Amino acid sequence: MIKNLNFKKKKYNVMKPIKFIYILFFATVFLSCKEEPGYLQIGTWRGTFNTQNIEIPFNFKVEDDTAGLVKVLLTNGEEKFQLDSIRYERDSVIVPIDVYDAQLIGKLNGDSLTGYFRKNQSSKQGIPFTAVRGQTSRFVTNSTKPVIVEGKWSVSLINEKNETRYTVGLFNQDHAQVNGTILTTTGDFRYFQGVVDADSLKISGFSGSNPSLLRAKIVDSLHLTGELISPTGRTLFVAIKSDTAKLPDPYALTYLKEGYDRLDFTFPDLSGKPVSLQDEKYKNKVVVITIMGSWCPNCVDEAAFLAPWHKENKARGVEIVALSFERKDDLAFARERINKFIKRFDIEYEILFAGLADKAKASEKLPALNRVLSFPTTILIDRAGKVRKIHTGFSGPATGAYYREFIQHFNEDVTALLNESENSI
Repeated sequence: MIKNLNFKKKKYNVMKPIKFIYILFFATVFLSCKEEPGYLQIGTWRGTFNTQNIEIPFNFKVEDDTAGLVKVLLTNGEEKFQLDSIRYERDSVIVPIDVYDAQLIGKLNGDSLTGYFRKNQSSKQGIPFTAVRGQTSRFVTNSTKPVIVEGKWSVSLINEKNETRYTVGLFNQDHAQVNGTILTTTGDFRYFQGVVDADSLKISGFSGSNPSLLRAKIVDSLHLTGELISPTGRTLFVAIKSDTAKLPDPYALTYLKEGYDRLDFTFPDLSGKPVSLQDEKYKNKVVVITIMGSWCPNCVDEAAFLAPWHKENKARGVEIVALSFERKDDLAFARERINKFIKRFDIEYEILFAGLADKAKASEKLPALNRVLSFPTTILIDRAGKVRKIHTGFSGPATGAYYREFIQHFNEDVTALLNESENSI
């Protein structure tokens, strides 16, 4: 009896660790499968945001570059806006949009992705979205003879307080496909893409900031009525086709107050060191001042132009100083945001932290100006330190001829200032 008991005891001791190993193995496999997010597959994706009880479609591409890295590009017409590196955390796929301090975060289920578009500084969960791989059309249209909306439109945007903002609509059309933007006194709405479908115009845009949808009824060849929808609300859209539609002169909206001929400021650089135009670096130089913010879509377009322009032209005796107004009046916060902005555009010119992103407060910081109407605002200063021109807003590449015209005038103005001698001013 004693021998049998000893045998059973030995057998039990052998089996116990084997069972434990099996349990540990299956638990590990189960948990690994549960937390594995899968990988965002190469291809074209169509997504929809759900906001204001409306679906706003957008498109993006997942591509494999020559270095073997996977990248995500938001597409709007001819624009491809590259996002930051994809991350995988537990069961989530995260696509950072660092330039706007935001992210797309979702869960994969085969070729579908479901999640939220979230601003990192917001306490809200974000805007829900779904996306499916393999779908390329942003909108479906059955129009065989689409109505022509191409051209320039005088547009009134009327908000919920019945306040009217006068703007200009710019649309290009290829059969039923439409690309365009809305031009304002402070910049443009960037790229929209969509279709004419029967008696409707449907175009949307998303390049990392906020999604927008314009849907309008084509009343006749000269009139459109509808609404512009975004996460911040709905705006009535009323448009009349007009080849002569125009906005106020952007060089006349912001100006120096009487008695001023120059801009005087001292703001810290990202290390906290005070910087002013009286510093040796800027003496006898033509200086371009840009009043901007890293969060601002039109400032993103301006930086995409200014960063390479500065590299090509700084040897001529011109400098750029950016005065950045950020979402928090905090240098540590601003340093993080601005450094990401600098990295994206490979900026070599000085960016100073000027304070909180508020037009009234920015106007107080720069008392020589009648007001700060727009981020960005671009100021040209001659070799003697005098303000020579002020341009309100920035018309980006989505505006086509307006963008090209601005670049032409900018280059001509800077060259004229460089050709002046300090004594002749």
